[in-house]
Amino acid sequence: MIASQSKSTRLYGQLRRALQCGRFAPGQRLEPAALADEFDASLTPVRAALHRLHGECLVNDRGRDGFYMPLPTEAALRGHYECMELLLLNACDKGASPNGRRHAVPEPPEGTAKATWQLFDTIARRTPLRDLQHIVQLANDRLAPIRMAKKAIVRDAHAELAELVSVWERADIARLKSALRAYHARRRQLVPAIVELLNDAHDALR
Repeated sequence: MIASQSKSTRLYGQLRRALQCGRFAPGQRLEPAALADEFDASLTPVRAALHRLHGECLVNDRGRDGFYMPLPTEAALRGHYECMELLLLNACDKGASPNGRRHAVPEPPEGTAKATWQLFDTIARRTPLRDLQHIVQLANDRLAPIRMAKKAIVRDAHAELAELVSVWERADIARLKSALRAYHARRRQLVPAIVELLNDAHDALR
């Protein structure tokens, strides 16, 4: 029993890291057998990990139709951005500080989505509130596949991220909050275009 739980926990971590890196596209069907082959595991821990991710709203369970990555509507995506913004602003108000740590800003376009995830995660982790850290991680993971998929829409994402990193490393919290508001306001403006892109990419894979 303990060994089985360990395998499931390890596989859950592997799948979640793959999700964070944008390994799975929004709307993509997640085949347990294919994942078992890819991660050298049996079907039981794969299904257990997928059910756990479903419980965290990171994967959709459609019963007999299987598991899928969420494909957000405009309203849902706009809500994700609003939630992420409020959480990060709250982290800023709760004493988030860079503590001298520097963040590498990768060359565009590769890596920008992952670096955004890392920056937002770090901001939350620099607060003393464990619950806030956990909620930010979930919100961050939910947006990770979206960030990977919309690279073609936000062409200056690298410069945008570099500005966020710069003000964070200078511990200019007031300016960071302003930059975070601008970042998420722009994302909300782009929601219709992003959702159209996600749906077009999903339809092309069918």
